[in-house]
Amino acid sequence: MKFATKTIHAGIHPDPSTGAVMTPIYQTSTYAQDAPGEHKGYEYARTQNPTRLTLEDNLAALENGTHGICFASGMAAMDAVLKLLETGDEIVATNDLYGGSYRLITKIYQQFGIKGSFVPMYDANNFEQYLTDKTKLIWIETPTNPMLNIVDIEAICKIAKERDILICVDNTFASPYLQTPLDLGADIVLHSGTKYLGGHSDTVHGAIVVKDKDLADRFYFIQNGSGAIAGPMDCFLVLRGIKTLHLRVERACQNAAKIASVLKGHSKISNVYYPGFEEHRGHSIAKKQMRDFGGMVSFDLKNDEFEDAKKVLSSTELFILAESLGGVESLIGHPASMTHASIPKEERLKVGLTDSLIRLSVGVENVDDLLEDLDNALSVL
Repeated sequence: MKFATKTIHAGIHPDPSTGAVMTPIYQTSTYAQDAPGEHKGYEYARTQNPTRLTLEDNLAALENGTHGICFASGMAAMDAVLKLLETGDEIVATNDLYGGSYRLITKIYQQFGIKGSFVPMYDANNFEQYLTDKTKLIWIETPTNPMLNIVDIEAICKIAKERDILICVDNTFASPYLQTPLDLGADIVLHSGTKYLGGHSDTVHGAIVVKDKDLADRFYFIQNGSGAIAGPMDCFLVLRGIKTLHLRVERACQNAAKIASVLKGHSKISNVYYPGFEEHRGHSIAKKQMRDFGGMVSFDLKNDEFEDAKKVLSSTELFILAESLGGVESLIGHPASMTHASIPKEERLKVGLTDSLIRLSVGVENVDDLLEDLDNALSVL
């Protein structure tokens, strides 16, 4: 089954009781039993929900996995991954990553004796030096947030497998339409379903997909035991969003490529970060492991001042100043003060995240309108 067909049909069947084409929202907390322990496969909604199960099956198919596990948010999904670890274990993570991921590792799990190291992963040949006997999890973002570096998933996974280390890939920026990390050797794929999967900025959701049944069973136990489940309405909205995932991401990629090209020659901009450029150091890897280069673009202003960034951020009309990404509408953000504010400035600067860096989540609007909006905003400088 091809991807576009999977988005609409994989794991999804008309409701057997009514024939409803769209999976119903099973808004119930519990289920009637014929006798103690005798039921129709559902006991209590934290443990099982038909709407959630349908989405989990659909996501597993999209990522070429076998088991999907849905959570209340992307961070709840990440929390479940970290709960696989024990005191004394170490995580090696991409040094350019979402601020919330950095915060969860350093501010919450560190107090339980789980250490996080944040290292450059764009050169797989020099990666093994960062691993120790205590490394139990490698955390990959690719493309990274917000510098859009590319990590060679297959190469990192090969190194990890030789040491029996789990690999989790945060696939939020790419979506399964652009890359499927399980096919490249990853053990776990994670999504903030809030972003491209939902696609309409109307729900908060997280998901994990795996191929290994034993690993899936551990996640189902954590999901049920910790209770950070996705509600049926949120699952319904993500299911609905996925039906147009391929169409939305394709258009976002087209728009982002044109916008990145135009910004690259703008007199007010010093650097544009976009893996579709041939000179991007991760371009060849992105071309190998992705089906397109994504809908995210970041850039530095020539005058590296926060005040200038604020002027631009406050001057767009179509690009909405807001956190998040992956919706049909275009968003503009300032990572240093918004999505990555929890990372110390000295750590941000090490990866090139300056006070003038601006991140775009390019939507599906007419690209000429978006270009005009950006040009007008940059003209205030």
